[in-house]
Parts: sequence; C-alpha cells; structure tokens
Amino acid sequence: MITRRTMLKDVMAGGAGAALSSSFVPANLGASEKNSDAIGKPRRVIFFLQNNGFHTAACIPRGMKKSASLAGAKLPESIKPLEPYLDKINIINGLHGRHTNPTHSAYFGALGGYPGGELRAPSAETIDYTLSKLLPQAILPHLRIGMGDLSSMESQPTVAALSASGAAMPLYMNCNPNHLYQTLFGSVADVDVKKRYEAKSRILKQVEAVAAKGKSGLRESDLVLYGSYVNGFSDINNLRSKLSDYSGPLKKYQPEFSDKYLSPKFETDWHDALLDIGIAALQSGLTNTLTIASGRGDVWGSWEGLGIETTGHFLGHMSQEGNPIWHKIRNYNCEMLIKLMKSLESVPEGEGTMMDNTLIVYTSNNADKQHTSATTWPFILLGNLGGQFKTGRFTQFDRTRPINALYATILHAIGAPCDRYNMDETSARKLDSSSGPLEELLA
Repeated sequence: MITRRTMLKDVMAGGAGAALSSSFVPANLGASEKNSDAIGKPRRVIFFLQNNGFHTAACIPRGMKKSASLAGAKLPESIKPLEPYLDKINIINGLHGRHTNPTHSAYFGALGGYPGGELRAPSAETIDYTLSKLLPQAILPHLRIGMGDLSSMESQPTVAALSASGAAMPLYMNCNPNHLYQTLFGSVADVDVKKRYEAKSRILKQVEAVAAKGKSGLRESDLVLYGSYVNGFSDINNLRSKLSDYSGPLKKYQPEFSDKYLSPKFETDWHDALLDIGIAALQSGLTNTLTIASGRGDVWGSWEGLGIETTGHFLGHMSQEGNPIWHKIRNYNCEMLIKLMKSLESVPEGEGTMMDNTLIVYTSNNADKQHTSATTWPFILLGNLGGQFKTGRFTQFDRTRPINALYATILHAIGAPCDRYNMDETSARKLDSSSGPLEELLA
C-alpha cells in the first residue's frame, strides 16, 4: 500500500532531492534558439567517464607511437572488445590537463577544463552542460547518471561531482535507477510503478503550493534562495506534466522494469539498469546530452558483480594494463559503449541512424592514473557526429594542447565555434600552444 508517510519519505529521498538539485530542470532555450541555424540536423553527445584514470598502456594500440590509421591494429586487452569497431573510433593521446589538479579526481575540472579537486566548487559551466544548451532542444536537455556501489546509490540517490551550469552551480547526477525510472517512465509504466508515480506527482504539487506560501516573514536576503527552492518544485512538476504528454515515444522505448531494479544482487545490476534508462532517454528523444560517471566522478565505486572485491580507491593504486581486475572493468565499460552504439544504430534517423549523428566521448575524470600530473589525458571518440569527426584513427598530440581544445573542437563540430573553452588568454599563454579546434580530429 502506498501511504502518505512512505510517499513523503520517498519524495524527500529521491524526488525532492532531484528537483532541488536541478537534476531534471530543462535548460534555458535562449542559447539553442540563437544557434539553431548553425546546428541544423539532429545531433547528440554522450560523455562516459571511468574513475581512477585511463592509462596510456590501456588504450594505445600495440606498436603505435605516431598518428596513424587503426586498420588492422591490435588493441590492448583492456579495450579489446572495441577491436571489431576500429572504423568507428578515434583513440586520442597527448592532450594534457595539468591545470585541473586531478590527483584523485579533477571533479568538475574534468569536463570544465579548469582547476578542480575534492570539495572545490565549479568555477564555470562544464562542456556537457554547454552542449545541452546548444544541441537541438529536448524535454530533458541534459541527463546525468552516476554508477557507484549499492549502499552509496541507495543512501545518496543524487550526487554532484562532474557537471555544472556555472560558477558554484553544480548539477547532480542520478544514481538510483528506481527513482530515475519512475520520474522518466512512471507515467507510462505498469500499474504499481504508475500508481507510485501519480501519488508522488500529487504530493509534489501539494509541496509546491505550500512552499510558495511560505516566504512571508523571510528576510530579503533569503528570498532569492527560497525562490530557487520553490522553483525547483515548479520545474519538476512542469517536467512531469510534459512527460505525461509524451507518452507515445516513452512507451515505445521504455526499459523493462525487472528484478534488477528492486532486488539487485550486485551494484552492476543497477549500473546496467541506469544504462538502459539512459539509452531509452536517447532513443525516445527525451535528451540529446547524456553524461555517465562510473565511480560517480569520485575515487570510489565497486564492481563486485564482475567478481572484483577491490574497491575504487585501491584500484587506483594498481597498474591498469596487464591487470586482470582492470581488464574486467574496462571490458565492462567497452560492452556498455558497444551497447550504446548498437542501440542508437537500431533507430532510423534521416537517411541513416541515430548513431550516425552521435558522438560518444570516453575518458576518465582522473587523466591517466591516480596521483597524476595529467601531462597526458587519453580519450576515445566513438562515432562522427554527422560526419564531423574522423574515425578509424589513432591520433597522437605533443602534450602542448589542453583538454579544453577537445571541448572547443566539439563545439566547432556542432556549429558553435570558439577559440578556447573555459580558458582566458593569460592561462592559454602557459597551457595552450595554439587556439581553435584540433584540426587533426575534424573530417
């Protein structure tokens, strides 16, 4: 039975937390409208970050030291599942992130390209949020997913570590698949889930009404903060209303609500469930920007479902290539990347498929390893974003250009060019040998 007491508890654990964290708040449309002519056809970008670094030995093809074709290349054991897809990827080495302070994690600096670190607030928006404003608008412009250990995902269903909408404005990722499924697909779900969704919607509307009346007596200095609190409930209720009107695509692509949601044996059951929700959100057109954080952008996380007993932080002190534990984790990542590609390839779009208009960016929030100076920061790009990026390549840079240059290149590819991303001229003189996009990556 769904009681008012259990509903309120559930709302505060997931619904209200997600609302107040701006986890589902649609982005401002102004930037997208301004650039709509340049952006043109459908495009989407996915970021997938694994914690504890992405070591060069785990990504550079055997024997390769210079930029070259990947045709016939032999990939390291860690990413060997990607070998059948060499023509669809570009492996990048030699960008740096020395300025991001990524010792245990660069946190917001990984996608922001600025100094980060534990307990350090974001100093500007991050590239995933920037893109969510510029790509063709969807009901949910930016979806963020965090995969951790079971206890953390249950006790902290929303966490902020990687994405930001501006200085001191962190964006929360969604870590509990039950809460996320109910929010996005509850309006078209089976009876039990739909009942809970409808009950929560009623509660949230009541909370919004009560909150709107509660500002009397507040000091003027507190009114802005309280206003954002009230707006959070208004935004989440507005989203739920829009989702209810979007039932056709939601019902077509909604994931199966199975035992892995309610009775997960391992954390990987929830990781898989979160990935399924992310894929469904892309396929149904709910979002065009997806950020996935394995390890939730921090240094921890667990993968007991892969037969691994060692937890995240301690994994960071192990060598990656040649280590069967890291091979399992990285292979699991690759399987997720492949599932993303195949799922998008299964949906027609224009004269091709959704994957034809998609770019997947795989990297780490921690450069190449734990306790790193980030003199090199490997990436793998999958897909070409509508023919904008070269694929089937290994691209070696000389460590004189920062990760910001890659983010500027993605912006260039979607029709919103900039010389530098989140880097002023003073910093650039020390950190960047050039300006503008990385021409080596563009088709």
